Amino acid sequence: MRIGLTYDLRDDYLAMGYSEQETAEFDRVSTIEAIEGSLQRLGHQTDRIGHIKSLAARLTAGDRWDLVFNIAEGMYGIGREAQVPALLDAYAIPYTFSDPLVLSLTLHKGMTKRVLRDAGLPTPLFAEVHTPADIDGVCLPFPLFCKPLAEGTGKGVDTMSLVKTPAELRATCERLLATFHQPVLVETYLPGRELTTGIVGTGAAARVVGTMEVILGDKADPGAYTYTNKELCEDRVEYRIVTAQDPVVRMAEDICLAAWRLLGCRDGGRLDLRCDEAGNPQLMELNPLAGLHPEHSDLPIIGNMIGLPYDQLIRDIVESASLRMAAAPSNRKADSGAGAHPAQPRVGASGA
Repeated sequence: MRIGLTYDLRDDYLAMGYSEQETAEFDRVSTIEAIEGSLQRLGHQTDRIGHIKSLAARLTAGDRWDLVFNIAEGMYGIGREAQVPALLDAYAIPYTFSDPLVLSLTLHKGMTKRVLRDAGLPTPLFAEVHTPADIDGVCLPFPLFCKPLAEGTGKGVDTMSLVKTPAELRATCERLLATFHQPVLVETYLPGRELTTGIVGTGAAARVVGTMEVILGDKADPGAYTYTNKELCEDRVEYRIVTAQDPVVRMAEDICLAAWRLLGCRDGGRLDLRCDEAGNPQLMELNPLAGLHPEHSDLPIIGNMIGLPYDQLIRDIVESASLRMAAAPSNRKADSGAGAHPAQPRVGASGA
């Protein structure tokens, strides 16, 4: 296949004047090189497209691809991860990973938790703080944990995120509101084990790749997998593969598969859990657009630790997308090459 690659390159945005924190979710050149190298070794032709504005220009010029391998995070808006998939849907071009609805939902941690809760899946009690006036209305028992409502990569999670008093809650919420210009998610703090489960596949074909326990070392920020702990993980964090022989891990993996299928996540991703005081795992976040750096991202780390080569992980993701392509209605117009017209919209279609 001819596979295009969409992504947001951190170096590009740093050169535009954005900060390290603002670009924390974006990818390194080495990630793009790793994905492209795997795709080429798997026999595909690759074409680096880049961010959404480059994609829009290429589409307008008539460029088309058999599949787009999309890891673009987007810069603006709470639906930023959905922008590239929505544009590709408009041109009826298939792509890897989840659709715009899923990507918009899962970036909004509060909305995601409402869906999980309504389905009976365990997630911590929470409140949303949209303005400083909302802080006094938080009626949850301390300790609590605060983080931005719609960020990833641990952005906004630091040593002040764990709050034990009303004064600490106010100080942390006001700081996060001022820094990230978005609501703050306030959750019941879970003091137990932290687990990350990787999944590949879609629907009934989805399966657990493996589960990794995140163990904070002596040098780590205590109490949470903070942004700094993630950035300095080599010195601060131990990653340990755990298996379903452990009943807590088995329960966690069952919860993750149920959540993955409930929300309609596709092809590959990661779910984060933490255990409560009784040792029961609860879902904290779903990441259907997980990092894919071969050595520093959690999903490939899990693969490496269980003996799943990086190329095989990429193959599994592409094969999942290919199965969806094969099962989709084949009424797309042939629209490859310069000067081609976009496919006509399909009534009731949900994209690739």
